[in-house]
Amino acid sequence: MERFRGRADLSLNETGFKQAEAAALKLKDWQVAAIYSSPMKRALQTAEPIAKALHLPVQPLEGLNDIDFGSFQGLSAEEASKVDKKLLDDWVARPHLANFLKGENLDIVRQRVLGAVAALEKVHKDQTVILVSHTVVCRVLLCAMLGLDNSHFWHVKQDVNAINIFELRDGAPLVTLVNDTCHLKGLDA
Repeated sequence: MERFRGRADLSLNETGFKQAEAAALKLKDWQVAAIYSSPMKRALQTAEPIAKALHLPVQPLEGLNDIDFGSFQGLSAEEASKVDKKLLDDWVARPHLANFLKGENLDIVRQRVLGAVAALEKVHKDQTVILVSHTVVCRVLLCAMLGLDNSHFWHVKQDVNAINIFELRDGAPLVTLVNDTCHLKGLDA
């Protein structure tokens, strides 16, 4: 059953570890200056095989942390509906209006991740870095890179362990790849 994971510090399952290894295999020949990851266990475990393949350390970065779902944390959609049906309806139909009680909204996530990317651009000007994060964060970041507001959150597909590529040229984004999962073909789902 799908749940609002958010800040739940869960480990990868067997499939997740296989997917992380597949990503590492795909990225092993890249010329990368650094690898940054959300400090959440599942993100760090995804980053570790990539870092090993590239002979780099994983650097935890708070700005890549998953959304805080607050009062919805750990709940299924059915359970969340009983807690706050309007909030669940907003999340499903109008995600940019969803404000999670004792948590975050997409605007906060966007400010956080864009702040992290801007700081990394200063440190790694004209270098390639790998960011390992979470579906919500990736969707929000891609919306920002594509010039879309957060109302388009559900219009950007992000599968688990997808690879996205974007460049920053003097702060201006250029998106070159979205939701690449070719490296996962043939793995058990």
